[in-house]
Amino acid sequence: MGVATQADGKIAPGLRIAGVDVGGMNREQALAALGNRVADAPQVTVSAGKNTWTVSAAKLGWHADAETSVQAAQKITAERGVLERLQGMIGAAQVQDIPLTAAVDAAQARATLTRLTAGLNTAPRNASVYFDKASKRYAVKPGVTGVKVDVTGAVNTYVASPALTTLTVTVAEQPPQYTTEALNAYVKQGNALARPFTVTLGTTGRTGTLTALQVADLYWVRETGIVPDETTLKAAFGRLTGFVDQPAKNARYALKGTQLVKVKESAGVVTDRAAAYAIFRKSVLDATQKSAVFPSRVDKPTLTLASLPDAGKLELIATGRSTYYHSSAARRTNVANAAAKINGAVVPAGEVFSFLKSLGGIDASNGFVGGLIISGGRTVDGLGGGVCQVSTTAFRALYQAGLPVVERNQHSYRVGYYEPQVGFEAAVYDPGLDLKMKNDTGAPILIKTINNNETSTLDVQVWGVKPKRTVTINPAVITARVPHPAPKYVVNPNLRPGQVNQVDWAADGYSLYISRTIKDASGVRTDRVSTVYKPWQAVYETGPRG
Repeated sequence: MGVATQADGKIAPGLRIAGVDVGGMNREQALAALGNRVADAPQVTVSAGKNTWTVSAAKLGWHADAETSVQAAQKITAERGVLERLQGMIGAAQVQDIPLTAAVDAAQARATLTRLTAGLNTAPRNASVYFDKASKRYAVKPGVTGVKVDVTGAVNTYVASPALTTLTVTVAEQPPQYTTEALNAYVKQGNALARPFTVTLGTTGRTGTLTALQVADLYWVRETGIVPDETTLKAAFGRLTGFVDQPAKNARYALKGTQLVKVKESAGVVTDRAAAYAIFRKSVLDATQKSAVFPSRVDKPTLTLASLPDAGKLELIATGRSTYYHSSAARRTNVANAAAKINGAVVPAGEVFSFLKSLGGIDASNGFVGGLIISGGRTVDGLGGGVCQVSTTAFRALYQAGLPVVERNQHSYRVGYYEPQVGFEAAVYDPGLDLKMKNDTGAPILIKTINNNETSTLDVQVWGVKPKRTVTINPAVITARVPHPAPKYVVNPNLRPGQVNQVDWAADGYSLYISRTIKDASGVRTDRVSTVYKPWQAVYETGPRG
C-alpha cells in the first residue's frame, strides 16, 4: 500500500524528538538529524552544605542518548494503528514531540563530585584521656566531630534522574568513636576512685594506707572504661601486707655483751593472702569503699629454740668483705643500719635467706636516710643509698660458703666501692630486687656482721655446721668491653654562671662472669653468675650562661 510500516524501519509522520522532525526517517537518518542536539548539555547547580557550584552537566557525565530516543520513536510507530498511518500519509498525522533521552556516566559523575567536595571531608578525632600532673586528676582532651560528604548518594540520584538541573550532595556530621561525653563519664569514675584507702588486719588492728595518688596508680582510665593494672595492684597489695603483717620470728641469736645468746621463737599473724587479695582488688576499685579488712592466719616459726645449735659449737664457714672509703655520712649511716638489721639472722636448713626480709624494708621508718642510688640511668639522691654495700658483702660471704644462688641482681654499671672484686656484687631495691641464697649446709646458719666505720670496712660472716666441701672462687672473666659515651652537660639554674659540678662518673661497659668450683662427696662442679654492665657517661651540671 505504500504506507510506512514497522517493517520498513521508517518513523511515523508527525513524530518529533526534542523539536526535531524525524517523521518518515529511518534510524540512521534520525540519528543524523539529532546529532547537533547531543552537545546541548544543560548547566547543573551542585550544592553541598553552604557551598554551591554551577557546572556543565557534561562534566558530571551527562550525555544525550539519541539511540534510545530513536528507539522510543520506533516503538510509538509500531504501536500506532493503520488509520493513524493513513492519516499521516495524507498529511493529517498527529504531531507528538518526544523528549531527548539523556544518561549519566556514574564514574565521571563521582570523579567530578569528589573533586568539588574534597575540601569538605574532615576525619573525626577521638577524645582521649590523660592524667594531669598539676591537679593529679584524670582529664579529657575533647574529641572533634568530622564531616562526611555523601558523594555516592548524589551520584545515584543523578543517574536515576539525568534531567535534574539542581543536585544536592548531602553533608553529614561524623562523630568520633570515643566522644568527649562518654570519656567524661569514665574520667569522673576514675577520679572518684582516687581516694585514700586503708586496710586493717582483722585480728591485730594493724593498718596500712595508700594515698589517693597511690590508688590512682592501680588502674588506667581508658577510652573503654576503667582498666585495672594487675601489676601495680599486686605490688600495692604486697606493700600493704608488709605494713600489717606480724610474721613469726624464728629462734635466733642475739648479742649480749660479747656473747651470742639464744632467743626463743614466737608465732605471728599474717594476711591470708589469697582471700585478702580478692577483697582488696574488689574494694579498692569500688569508689564507695574507703577501707577493707584483711582476713588473717597464724604464722608459725620454722626454727624453734630446741633446734637452734649451741652458739659455742658454731663454726665460721665463710667471710665476705668490702670497703666503703670516701662514703658520705648518709651512706655510712645506711651501711651501719643495714648491717645491724641482718646481724644475727638465722636461716634454717633447706630454707632461703632473703636479704630484704631480714632487713625489714628500706624506708625511713626502718632507720634509713637519703643517699646516692642508681635510678633511671643516673646516680641520684634516694632513700637507702649504701644498703647495696651490705647486700654485696653478704653475697660474697654466702657465695664463698657455696650456697646456691636463688636470686642475685647486678648494678647497672661498675661501682667503685666494690672494686677490685669486679662482678662480686649484688644490688637490692625495695620492692623488686632481692638477694636470695638457699641454705644447703644441712644445718641452720647464722649471719653475723662486723662493721668498722673508722676503717671503712664491712665483714659479713656465715656461721654454722661447716659442710664437708671445699669452695674455690675463680677470678672474674671479662668477655667484652664497651667504651663509655661522651660526657653529658645539664644546665642547673641553681649554679652560678660558669660553675661546673660533676654529678656522675664515666664507666666502660663490660660483659663478664664469675664462677666457683665446689668439691664435695657428690663430685666436682662449677657454676657461673653472669653480669652485663652498661657503659656509663659522666654527667656535669653547669651554671646558666651569663
